[in-house]
Amino acid sequence: MKFAIIKERKSPPDRRVVFSPSELEEAKQQFPEAIFKVEASDVRVFQDKAYKKAGFDVVTDVSDCDVLIGVKEVPIENLIPNKKYFFFSHTIKKQHYNRKLLKAVLKKNIDLYDHETIVNEKGFRLIGFGRYAGIVGTYNGFRAWGLKFNSWNLPKAETLHDQKKLIDVLNTLEVPNIKILLTGSGKVANGAQEMLDAMTIKKVSVEAYLSKTFNEPVYCKIDVLDYNRRKDGQVKDMFDFFDNPKEYDSNFIRFAKVTDFYIAGHFYGDGAPYLYTRADVKSPDFNIKVVADISCDVDGPVATTLRASTIAEPIYGYDPQTETETDYKNENAIAVMAVDNLPCELPKDASEGFGDMFLQHVIPAFFNNDKDGILARAKITDNGKLTERFAYLQDFVEGND
Repeated sequence: MKFAIIKERKSPPDRRVVFSPSELEEAKQQFPEAIFKVEASDVRVFQDKAYKKAGFDVVTDVSDCDVLIGVKEVPIENLIPNKKYFFFSHTIKKQHYNRKLLKAVLKKNIDLYDHETIVNEKGFRLIGFGRYAGIVGTYNGFRAWGLKFNSWNLPKAETLHDQKKLIDVLNTLEVPNIKILLTGSGKVANGAQEMLDAMTIKKVSVEAYLSKTFNEPVYCKIDVLDYNRRKDGQVKDMFDFFDNPKEYDSNFIRFAKVTDFYIAGHFYGDGAPYLYTRADVKSPDFNIKVVADISCDVDGPVATTLRASTIAEPIYGYDPQTETETDYKNENAIAVMAVDNLPCELPKDASEGFGDMFLQHVIPAFFNNDKDGILARAKITDNGKLTERFAYLQDFVEGND
């Protein structure tokens, strides 16, 4: 079987890749029967010569390969018919901007596997860039704080080599006695926590965070049952929340009253209460001054996120009274960092981490008859049709959604 690491063609350019040269070497060692080719690229974080040095063919034509592996969406005109593709298609939530892409995949008889749909038997994602989003998003949040209050002026994350360098820069700061709130329990939140812990910022309990003052910066990491409560007053487990989100109201405002800097690293499910609304932000009790919205659900559960921001212009201001965008340096503005492609700023680390997971979970499935069902669960299209698991996308494809 022939695998190709394809060139990223989406604009703006993405420097990430699924396999670094060293990880591709490891894949070849583990599966000597596999053939790996690399499509030439002038934007990839690892240069073509590094793959050549590792013994791989770097080519301009990958049409003889069976499985084509990329990161971001492949432009429709570059899709090769009758192949197997892996990339983030951004279609499984019926994203309208990629309807044409999914239709083209079906028309060209492509078997599409989305990185987001690579899950275990319980439905938990096996690979992703979430940890790196958390790492970069936390760094960017501190950068936003410094710019808003003229406390420090950090270089952009994309100019630094790796996570260690981000941490080194953060550890030069004299962080004031602020309270930092982190929501979430998955890879994104854990990546953010790595950064806070590396800065030796003290972690405190929910009770202490809500009731005490400190003479040093502290952070509190909370999950869904900390900021949501059942309407009927019953106390149940988080699975009840996931199964019955409409039975809950948000209790986030008690945290907003004492929080200075909020890092949003949670997953938001359909039907769940918003963490805070625009009305909540108008309250004089709402104390949050900087929001690093790594989750970046636009106009959703974090009401200050009006739009996704960009790596070029990562920060904007939210005016609580007018509910509109403003200069983040305005006295009453809440500074919002809501970049939706954060791992792109740490392409080397993100690529290496992603490749480790892809080699562990995906490549073996091609050589063990998919004994764990990884490929079967991940496949969105097959023989020009949606698979049963993704049949719900049929109305989306037809434009009837």
